[in-house]
Parts: sequence; C-alpha cells; structure tokens
Amino acid sequence: MKLVCSKSNLLNGLQIVSKAVPSKTTMSILECILIDAAKGVIKLTANDMELGIETTIDGEIIDKGIIALDAKIFLDIVRKLPDNDITIETDAAYKTTITCEKAKFNIIGKSGEDFSYLPLIEREESVVISQFTLKEVVRQTIFSISDNDNNKLMTGELFEINGNELKVVSLDGHRISIRKIELKNEYTGKKVVVPGKTLNEISKILSGDTDRDVNLYFTDKHVLFEFDQTIVVSRLIEGEYFKIDQMLSSDYETKVKINKKEFLNCIDRATLLVKEGDKKPIIINIIDDTMELKINSTVGSMNEEIDITKQGKDLMIGFNPKFLIDALKVIDDEEIDIYLVNPKAPCFIKDTEEKYIYLILPVNFTTVS
Repeated sequence: MKLVCSKSNLLNGLQIVSKAVPSKTTMSILECILIDAAKGVIKLTANDMELGIETTIDGEIIDKGIIALDAKIFLDIVRKLPDNDITIETDAAYKTTITCEKAKFNIIGKSGEDFSYLPLIEREESVVISQFTLKEVVRQTIFSISDNDNNKLMTGELFEINGNELKVVSLDGHRISIRKIELKNEYTGKKVVVPGKTLNEISKILSGDTDRDVNLYFTDKHVLFEFDQTIVVSRLIEGEYFKIDQMLSSDYETKVKINKKEFLNCIDRATLLVKEGDKKPIIINIIDDTMELKINSTVGSMNEEIDITKQGKDLMIGFNPKFLIDALKVIDDEEIDIYLVNPKAPCFIKDTEEKYIYLILPVNFTTVS
C-alpha cells in the first residue's frame, strides 16, 4: 500500500477515530487504527467492540492496500510531523514507512485482515437531526448520567421518538434531566438507551452547525450516527428503562420565578466554602418575595438574598449545590420557574412547554441559626 495525504486531513481523521480505541484491552489488534485504501477511498477505522468509528479522508492512493497501525504511536508521529504532505508506504511484511519532508519513521503494522470491522447496520429509516441540536441535547442532559456501572441503564440516555418528537432522558438516582425537541419529520416510535460514553464522544466530534445534519439509524442492538464523512456505530444498553412518567408530578405548593444568572452566580459563590468531597447542602429559605441562600461549612458560612416572584407557601429546603449548578448551567432562559412541594419532595425546574425538565431530590439538613 502507498498513499499520500495532507497532515491536516490525516490528523483530523485520526483524532476522530481514536475516540473508539480502548484504553485497556487484551486484544492488541483493538489498540490499532485500520487504514483501508483497498477500494479507492482512504478509510480510517477504530473499534473497541462497544463503540466503532469510521471516517473517510481525502488523499491520493498510489498502491491499494490495508494495514492496522498502533493508534497511539501512529497518532503521536503524525501530530509531530511538519505541516505538509505525508506518505505512508507498507510492504508484504507490514513494515510501514511514514515520511514527511525530511522526517522518516519505520514502524511495524499488523494485518488488516485480523481487524474487527464495524457491524453491518441495516439503514432503513433514518431519523434526521441537525448537528447543533444533537450536540445541545447531549450537553443539556449528559451530566445526569451515572458513572457507576452497578445499574447499566443509568450510564446511558433514553432516546424516545414519538411521531415528530424526540425525548432524551438521563438520571443517576438523585436527579433526572429531560429534554424534548421537535423533529422536522414524523417517525415510527422508537425507544432505546444509548451509552453515555458514545454520546460524549459524538458531541466532541460534531461541528455543531445548524445547517449540517446527523442521520440516526436504530436496530434492536445498535445505533448508527452518520454525519459529514464519519460513521459511529454503538451498541445499545439492553433492558427496560425506568418509568419516568411516574416520577413526574404537576402538583406543587410553592412556585418561584427567579433570574437564572443571579441564582446560578449565588450558588457558585456559596460553593467557594465547600471543600472537594464535602457534602454540605445549600439551604434555601423562601419567604414572601425573597429567597435566602445559606451554606455552613468547616471553612465558614455565607448567606445571600435574591428577589423572586412567589406563588404559594413559604418553604425551607436543602440541596446538593452541584446538582443545581449542573442544571442551571445548561438552561438558556433568562428567568426560570421552580416548582416545590415540601422539604422532602423533588424540586422541578421546567419551562411552560416542558421542553426541558430537571428534577432534583432535596437533601436533609440541620438548621443553624
């Protein structure tokens, strides 16, 4: 095999597919990136058996062929080469020569025949969504997934399609994030759980352009994302997702309208007094048209008042400040509505159309005067 391509094209392609190279594996072939120039295009592929990424790059194929190269070494070499055309040449013994200007590297590759190709996905009905929207939906929900493998379903996000609505849900046992968006077309109903790792990696690759689309294809076991010149195939998480609707309630005793930025900044200031790993709650006391925020820690104490518009009863409630910050950071509205029932019931932050809903469980606290 012999091919020539620009450093920028090659590096960009390698950075995309390297997201599917496993950090630990017993199969050395999975630590490789496959270069496939056997069929007239240059394709780069990486696959950790859960997540696979394939992208096509521009370049000139002088001799067709296929080779698997160690991902880390290959990427490090390309990264440090001059910004010029790179030539990659292999022989029958998989010895690979990489040259650029006066730099020349020799490394030993592996047979491309041993590489695990991406599973073949039937592309029947594609769900079309803009890159910007998908990136935003992931940003606005991904922080609520669990990083604990004890319950696999909590490490992924529910993608539920009904007609022209996509609902994305994530939860970790302390909070729930729900984001609903309107799709351009109507689709057959679907309900799948996509691993959080997959969504994290995809959102890093997506350009986020509003006028560039992503096509999603679903099967019983896989989801395929297709955009630009890239294909991402991921296994789905199997199992029945949690009955979210049963956890949502429209009842409330207290409704608060508050300036989001002011609220976020106040909580942010309060956390200056909380050490890493210290589980000190922020105590919110709602009286008339004022919200008082208090925090007490080993470092010190802080209290601050914010003007609000309140309907219903006065209330005192405690929260993990991080959970409030995570939700507030991803809401774009200037003012938000908070719905509360009592100090032990979940708090809801949502807009009137319920395009987003954030449910946060309160925490117990002891009042200190």
